[in-house]
Amino acid sequence: MPSPIPVTRLLPKDIYPSLDIGICSSPLAKPSCGSTLQVPGQRFHRKTGTRLWSSVIHWEQLRSIESVGSGGFGSVYKADYFGKTVALKKVKKQTKNRLASRQSFWAELNAAHLRHTHVVRIIAATTCIPLECEDTNNIGMILMEYVGSRNLHQLIYECVEPLHEDRWLRYSVHIAHGLRFLHSHDIVHLDIKPANVLVSSEDLCKIADFGSSLKLERGCEVSACSTSVSHVGGTYTHRAPELLKGEAVSPTADIFSFGITMWQLITRKQPYTGDRQHVLYAVVAHNLRPCVQQPEFVSEQGQSSRSLLERCWSREASCRPTAQELVPSLEQLRSSL
Repeated sequence: MPSPIPVTRLLPKDIYPSLDIGICSSPLAKPSCGSTLQVPGQRFHRKTGTRLWSSVIHWEQLRSIESVGSGGFGSVYKADYFGKTVALKKVKKQTKNRLASRQSFWAELNAAHLRHTHVVRIIAATTCIPLECEDTNNIGMILMEYVGSRNLHQLIYECVEPLHEDRWLRYSVHIAHGLRFLHSHDIVHLDIKPANVLVSSEDLCKIADFGSSLKLERGCEVSACSTSVSHVGGTYTHRAPELLKGEAVSPTADIFSFGITMWQLITRKQPYTGDRQHVLYAVVAHNLRPCVQQPEFVSEQGQSSRSLLERCWSREASCRPTAQELVPSLEQLRSSL
């Protein structure tokens, strides 16, 4: 569960001019509209701004809502909010696993207090929805910056425009910078893949969709099998082998996923074919990885890229580079072009 987020960090003044400060409690309890709930074991005063976060959205200012896309845990819309274009994400209930959908909603807020060029900015979030807006299938809504309608998956597999070395390397550097920033704040994304990397009109990559993320305690390991992180998900083709085995979660799990994503940028192919269970077993038991015996990896530049990829998706998490180490390695590859 994320800690209470300072309201001044969650809601920038330029887009949220007036605030009705409230307190958020357990992610498993939906507050009634206008109510203020206490965080278990603590009492807060309205003036204690550094320990509060706002769950208020001015619904009357939300206009021109149009659908952009949908995923496993919700749907995303483009809207106008206080005269600015924003993205609105509705997190839906999972009829088979309501706990997972609630955990996904609260995991989205792990990065809500952070600001970085290569991370999608969260503006506000709430489980308190007016009756006229409420959908019985939604448990909450999140307002985010609107990056655009393109993601890397679309650019890789659905566009005819070329992805030359300079471009896929630049995208890789953007993702690595975003991961370095997240990991410096002890946040692991746990679902890095092309579909979760948005591309802006300025051709900047931004990491999105924190529904599988975790906030780690500094210096502590978290078991992927523990009750507190039972929602750890991610996409099986990009998931690190230690997570598939239920072992400890660490930032290097994101590095493994980054390696698969970078390989997709280079080759524009799917990492694996065949039955899902066969792939999962082969990744863990036989060290299955995407094929690097391809023309893209023949040149000197390609061989350097191959070496970096193999480090990223090493079987041993401790053998993978950190995001801090990954950035200069990628910058060196770019400088050799």
